[in-house]
Amino acid sequence: MRDIKLGNINGVVRPLLNGQFVMQLGLLDQGYWPDGILTAPTEEALKYDIEITKKAGYNLIRKHMKTEPQRFYYWADKMGLLVWQDMPCLWYPDEDTTIYRKAFREEFKAIIDDHYNSPSIIAWVPFNENWGAFDVKNITNWTKQYDPSRLVNGNSGFNNNPSYQKAYGDPGNGDFVDTHIYVGPTGASEPDQKRAASLGEFGGVGLFVRGHMWPVENNAYAYEPTIDALTDRYIFLMDNVEQLVRYKGLSVAIYTQTTDVEHEINGLLTYDRKIQKMVLDRIKTANQAVIRAGHDLN
Repeated sequence: MRDIKLGNINGVVRPLLNGQFVMQLGLLDQGYWPDGILTAPTEEALKYDIEITKKAGYNLIRKHMKTEPQRFYYWADKMGLLVWQDMPCLWYPDEDTTIYRKAFREEFKAIIDDHYNSPSIIAWVPFNENWGAFDVKNITNWTKQYDPSRLVNGNSGFNNNPSYQKAYGDPGNGDFVDTHIYVGPTGASEPDQKRAASLGEFGGVGLFVRGHMWPVENNAYAYEPTIDALTDRYIFLMDNVEQLVRYKGLSVAIYTQTTDVEHEINGLLTYDRKIQKMVLDRIKTANQAVIRAGHDLN
């Protein structure tokens, strides 16, 4: 159905989709809903978030800290969007026991088995920002061996970690050198001799939309006062991402995020999906320019 692997383009290690470097530009998608929390109210709602992602000019979704019903991956397959699939992580230190580690391994294997036949999924992400991380290098190797048809990002955002534990950091294996930079993109990873460079999370610029926010204290990594100002800021970030693609070897950039999520107001859409917080036509133009920059390097 498709082939995804690392290759060398002009001396730079990059992910190749069917033999060509395709710059992966996507959204961090947590898939939360005001009424069902982790469950979309309808299939049309589930499909809507994917449609908006495609309409805004992205080619990638990072499904963050959850899995979806098979219909989500069906629509991603049908619409031609790439997917990075996270394994939901452990978090609290009192859960970091032999029992929970065993459950983590079993459930991660079950996720891979469940979604093995979804061609849209091109990468597995066992750990995120060192959350409850353990045996990262071994689990990364195991994932590559168990499913050699996909790429593996062993510890996305290895430069961040919870306060309760020492960071495992970069496992040094897998297919990506992956940092999270907020707001970014300055400071993003550069490729090494064996792995491609990924900016697994960046951006996170917020906009208050009165009447469409969860009733808690709302926050973001930075703020803009209007839709036009947020759109301008986003385009400026994308212009910088394009420079990293062309001249620093960046191959993946994932913006935070698809929708607002309760207290997080840095979505492309409000939590209720009623307001688009940026001008879609303008960000699509910027996104497509970044993806074309990758195409130009082939």
